[in-house]
Amino acid sequence: MQITRAMKMVSAAKLKKAQDAIVMLRPYSEKLQELIQNVNSSSDPDQISVYAQKREVKRILFIAVTSNRGLAGAFNSSIVKELNAQFQNNSQYEVEVLSIGKKAFDAVRRSRTVYANESAIYDKLSFDAVSHVAEAVMDSFREGKFDEVYLIYNKFVNAATQEVTTEQLLPISMPETTEPQVETDYIFEPSRAEILDNLIPKSIKTQVFKAVLDSVASEHGARMTAMHKATDNAQALKNDLVIFYNKARQAAITNEILEIVSGAEALKNS
Repeated sequence: MQITRAMKMVSAAKLKKAQDAIVMLRPYSEKLQELIQNVNSSSDPDQISVYAQKREVKRILFIAVTSNRGLAGAFNSSIVKELNAQFQNNSQYEVEVLSIGKKAFDAVRRSRTVYANESAIYDKLSFDAVSHVAEAVMDSFREGKFDEVYLIYNKFVNAATQEVTTEQLLPISMPETTEPQVETDYIFEPSRAEILDNLIPKSIKTQVFKAVLDSVASEHGARMTAMHKATDNAQALKNDLVIFYNKARQAAITNEILEIVSGAEALKNS
């Protein structure tokens, strides 16, 4: 109970910092994607970015984001469950996994092709560290090693709620809407193509970084909740043990009194 209570307090302290990080990044990431979609939708179809080109799907890469440690309830198992569901849904394609987190790597290393294991990224988490991973994925997509890339991670809602989310990372997709879109009048300097060539890779890296930050915040929230429940269960077990020991002590005392009374009666009769 002391251990689980201490783990709960540690996760609660780390959660605040992780929550602030993802809350601050989300508006930037969403606005960047909105800007790219606006510029890309008004650009020449012949000048579409290589990261937006759709081709016949033969090979798919899933980037599974979990943690390196357990004791976080269903945080890791829900990702593995979603990953297995995606394997079944895409059984007709060649599938590989890039694991960010030791738990994802342990779950797939014997049954699936592992593209890379980036579990060490949590040792010193930063945008630069995630950028190197995203760049390797973008290079593989550009070279035709993969036709689609998906992110699977826990989206942070609050300390008690995490949503398993599957997002298409590559090719970048335009939102499907029936409403007429209002074209924004941009003045481009330098050219539109050059701006997209710089913005799109940055957006992809930011999307991966956001998924990792979401997962980190979700991990601390899930562990805090799990350890809170474990502490409550330990307290209930402790209470049951106290009652059990009290009953055993009372029974022993009763037996001793009976033996003394019986002995006294035996001496009296003799």
